[in-house]
Amino acid sequence: MNLADYRRDYTQAGLELTNLAAAPIEQFRRWFQEAETAGLIEPNAMSLATVGGDGRPSVRTVLLKAFDEKGLVFYTNYESRKARDLAGNSAAALLFPWLGLERQVSVEGPVERVSLAESVRYFASRPHGSQLGAWVSSQSSVITTRTLLEEMLAQMKQKFADGKVPLPPFWGGFRVVPQTWEFWQGRPNRLHDRFRYRQQDGGAWKIERLAP
Repeated sequence: MNLADYRRDYTQAGLELTNLAAAPIEQFRRWFQEAETAGLIEPNAMSLATVGGDGRPSVRTVLLKAFDEKGLVFYTNYESRKARDLAGNSAAALLFPWLGLERQVSVEGPVERVSLAESVRYFASRPHGSQLGAWVSSQSSVITTRTLLEEMLAQMKQKFADGKVPLPPFWGGFRVVPQTWEFWQGRPNRLHDRFRYRQQDGGAWKIERLAP
């Protein structure tokens, strides 16, 4: 295996300033809809990078569950590593790797918790099994065997046998509030198109082309 031989020239599309929406959330909406139309697997899957109190970065894939002008929302256990990182350092970065379209979107900005009402509404929309799973897993903690999870799941099924599963007090949503967006479109000869939106004082967005 020689990884140096892995090459692909990106030729599907280009990106010009004249084609970009004035607001990054609108440009993201366009590209997200195109990712859905193209049938990409989990177009809402995004890499989330955080930094812990020890200065060490970590990254994992989470699922985008809502987005609008206020930001991009995901849900998790508030006792997980990502949540602990964000409690000490609210800065985060996201990456949507839409490789099937030879595209990437990256976002950077501070993170805040969504309201309790938002978390309750979203939790109520989850499948029953996923609701139980939120109660079962002490996310990011060390466990000795999967059997412990299965035993806890059996207990939760019995505890909530009436079918109504409440929101766990340790579980809810985070909203990434973008300060910068970058839209990346692959091009031939590694001369990719990159455009960055940066928020200015007063809330306006400045668009800049970046060298690939």
